[in-house]
Amino acid sequence: MKDKKNGKIRQIVKSLAAPVIICALILAAVIFIINHKNASDTGEAIAPYSYEGGEDAEPVIVENDKLKLEMDPLTTQFTVTVKETGKVWRSNPENAANDSVALPEEKANLQSPLIMSYAVVTGLETTYNTYAYSTSNQIYNITQEGDSIRVDYSLGDVIKEYVIPPVITKDSLDAWLDKMDKGDVNFIQQYYKKYDINKLGKKDNKDELLANYPALADNVIYVLRDKTKENVRKKMEAAFEAAGYTYDDFLADKAQDLSVKSSDKPVFNVSVVYKLDGNDLVVEVPMKDLAYKEDSPIYTLTPLPYFGAGGTDEEGYMFVPEGGGATINFNNGKTSQSSYYTNVYGWDMCLSRDAVVHNTRAYYGVFGVAEGDDSFICILEEGSPYASIQADISGKNNSYNYVNAVYSICQREQYDVGDIANSDVYEYVPSLPDETLTRRYTFINSGNYVDMAKEYGTYLDNKYGDSLAVNNDESVPVAIEIVGAIDKVRQILGVPVKRPLKLTSYKEAADMIKDLSASGVKNMSVKLTGWCNGGVDQKLLKKAKPIGSLGSKKDLKNLAKVGEETDSTIYLNGITQYANSSNLLDGFFSYRDAAKLISKEQAKLYDYSHITYAQRENSDHLYYLLHTNLAMNIADKFAKAVKTYNAGVSFQDMGKDLSSDFYRKNTHSRQTVKSLQEEEFKKIQSEGTPIMINMGNDYAVPYASMVTGMDLRGSEYTILDQCVPFYQLAVHGKVNYTGDSINVGGNQENEVLYSAEYGAGLYFTFMKETSFATQKTLYTDYYGATYDSWKDKMVEIYTRYNEELGHTFNQEMVDHENITEDLSRTEYADGTNVYVNYGYSDVQTPDGKTVPARDYLVVR
Repeated sequence: MKDKKNGKIRQIVKSLAAPVIICALILAAVIFIINHKNASDTGEAIAPYSYEGGEDAEPVIVENDKLKLEMDPLTTQFTVTVKETGKVWRSNPENAANDSVALPEEKANLQSPLIMSYAVVTGLETTYNTYAYSTSNQIYNITQEGDSIRVDYSLGDVIKEYVIPPVITKDSLDAWLDKMDKGDVNFIQQYYKKYDINKLGKKDNKDELLANYPALADNVIYVLRDKTKENVRKKMEAAFEAAGYTYDDFLADKAQDLSVKSSDKPVFNVSVVYKLDGNDLVVEVPMKDLAYKEDSPIYTLTPLPYFGAGGTDEEGYMFVPEGGGATINFNNGKTSQSSYYTNVYGWDMCLSRDAVVHNTRAYYGVFGVAEGDDSFICILEEGSPYASIQADISGKNNSYNYVNAVYSICQREQYDVGDIANSDVYEYVPSLPDETLTRRYTFINSGNYVDMAKEYGTYLDNKYGDSLAVNNDESVPVAIEIVGAIDKVRQILGVPVKRPLKLTSYKEAADMIKDLSASGVKNMSVKLTGWCNGGVDQKLLKKAKPIGSLGSKKDLKNLAKVGEETDSTIYLNGITQYANSSNLLDGFFSYRDAAKLISKEQAKLYDYSHITYAQRENSDHLYYLLHTNLAMNIADKFAKAVKTYNAGVSFQDMGKDLSSDFYRKNTHSRQTVKSLQEEEFKKIQSEGTPIMINMGNDYAVPYASMVTGMDLRGSEYTILDQCVPFYQLAVHGKVNYTGDSINVGGNQENEVLYSAEYGAGLYFTFMKETSFATQKTLYTDYYGATYDSWKDKMVEIYTRYNEELGHTFNQEMVDHENITEDLSRTEYADGTNVYVNYGYSDVQTPDGKTVPARDYLVVR
């Protein structure tokens, strides 16, 4: 009986062992995260820089035949003079110190060529600026090399220090003096006072000395005299440095000095390099030279936050990349409105977020300022994927109008530790890539945004060459998206199962193309969506498997053949960066194939509620961001696969979404992924495969034959004063693009008007089935996509648009103006003018022509 009882006890203990061990491991991991992340870094100390110039140092100057840069060595503020016009651009507002609106901290920001913020494990952010935390206490250094100036900043709440022993034992000092010249020895000795516990003077307070210098109890010590002047300390520092004295030696000696409480506040090193390149100022921040402690990583960097800022007495505007472009007038009085902010290339999907109210995105990294008859544009080059562009007007925090780009440096992930911790706990990226944040300021002898856009177009032409050559289109480019299949839940043996639901077969798609061609529609780019791997909610694309209910592979090849016969291009659409509704049977193993967040969790993604803005974790639509290597491999194989059908390749996500990957053994920065995507586009183009992309990030557009869904107007925030086709002025006639789909968008009339103003082609979405087929599915967006219902209307819109505007698509856009709030004018190289009236009543053009309400007028 006793043995049975003991056996039962052993069984109970065994059954509890695994859960207890698992709980213990989880608890230990949480405690480790909380305690370890708060622990001070024991790595090498960060040595602050030291200013070597005097109070009367001469300005640091670099110049070429176009520009002259003069830097004040005491503040590192500078001016750039454009020699052709004499225009002077300032790194910081001239009278910032006297700004009546700004508080003291904001005044310091206004006087700083660099602002940074750092964060801690709890997520708390602290902002440092170079004026208050670097140049004022002279912990920086300036180096001039040829046509460049390098400024090495140390930022911290510290007084200026010289790397010489404040307190040192006799034995240690003698050892250092033995390595110096006799002259340096005699010079240094006179500035130290000797203390011997056994031979104290009458005025020496033994107890106070022992409290201040504990080493005195067992050693003869030397203490640096308090009144030693700065020029003397500099000379002593040079002598000790020549003898091999390091910053770590200094910290060890400093620890023996308890007379002054040492600060434990963090210190950061950031270097900025300014170069003149023809008519451009190039600014670089090498990430390898960023220095910080692990427990206080650099969170953001903002180089030149107020370059070209306009005051309350100046006239001008700021350009921001909202949609095709937008301007914000100086001093527009909209002080109650939120400042402008957008993420370059949108959100990084490898960074988790709990809620989404509004997605901000710019598909090109450019901003600028115009003052009178002068302007500049700033083009973000390497490091652009880490940037966000922000702008604001005078009258809020200060009296200046400014636009800048802020870089996210050490990204972070929040840990969910429940009730164990009293505050949020964050994990930061453990290391930074060896990359350089680079931006290019180009100065323009015009204050017109058209000339600014043309300068950007020249930059793109020089960078991409033949990939952006002017095309030979003689008619309007038309994108036709045909929806093959969606998924719908069906009951199979009483079990709800997702199955593809046919909306358009391959044969029906071919018939549509023939019918449209017979109706006079030319220059069609046909995107077949939902043709493989489950439909629109496409599963993992390791191998493209056509959907049987849509037809055979022969039918699919025949569709491509019909494209050739009608002088159209057929593109097969695919999702290459995500796995939707995929499992092991689809070849997807999430532990191996999903990208990893900073926390090393799988990049599991959810939809967000339009009501609460929170994640829909209980939604059926769960999907994963793929590991970068796998995503690029899929893109490459997909491009090869579509060639077997004699079709072009359409990427639903690549060229639009750009995400990093924190996979432990194979991390990819967002900049690296950008480079990989661009190389893949370049490779596919070189192989002769036509490419279609969605939205169109600037690095992908040059390689695309067609860009669908380009964001023409963006979000028309109240702080903006006018929308302009800046990006389109730069690329029109060199690449075909469209706005949103006309028949499934929010406002069909507006989409046509936007297209007319922005020089866009037309975009339609069709399916053979009626809208009733999408009932009780997640695809009610296709309610207006029935081909038979929309075909006549589409042909009507196309015919007029093509007759009046078809000749402009092989021309550059040369001018644009917003004549009134409702009336715009776009001009092409041959003199064609397109007037667009967004108002609800007829208006007159300046030369007396009538533009009907909600319509466009073409004047040749």
